[in-house]
Amino acid sequence: MATTRWTPAQEIAIENRDRTMLLSAAAGSGKTAVLTERIIRSLLGPTSPLDLSRILAVTFTRSAAQEMRHRIGKKLTEAMERDPNNAHLANQIRLLPGANISTIDSFCIGILRRFASIKQLSPAFRVADEQETKLLRIAIMEELIRDGYAGKLPSVTS
Repeated sequence: MATTRWTPAQEIAIENRDRTMLLSAAAGSGKTAVLTERIIRSLLGPTSPLDLSRILAVTFTRSAAQEMRHRIGKKLTEAMERDPNNAHLANQIRLLPGANISTIDSFCIGILRRFASIKQLSPAFRVADEQETKLLRIAIMEELIRDGYAGKLPSVTS
């Protein structure tokens, strides 16, 4: 099996521990692969391996989040096959389906749902799709134009 060759910057991002990390780079530059490798090495580390429940991984696309989850699961399974009595590995595999690996919008919606009552939001709220938001924008603009012609808008001065 071929070993991935990481750039020096990628290796720093993968190996740097005990701190929060933000990876920002161009599309196709390997962000998902680097973040996945960082998580895997953190979980499989020989000293003080991290617990999956302590990781938050947020990405832009569902496919990137799914790919991360898949790669992590594959590496954990491979490690478990080499060390079948490892309780830490068994626990990480058990935690994987509920791990905090998601898109930015899913992460934010989860926070809103969790704290809906504090902000007096209906816990049954949903995100409007593109067609709904288009219709809402049109309706709001029509209302603003009607109110403007009817003199119902406050005057704006510079």
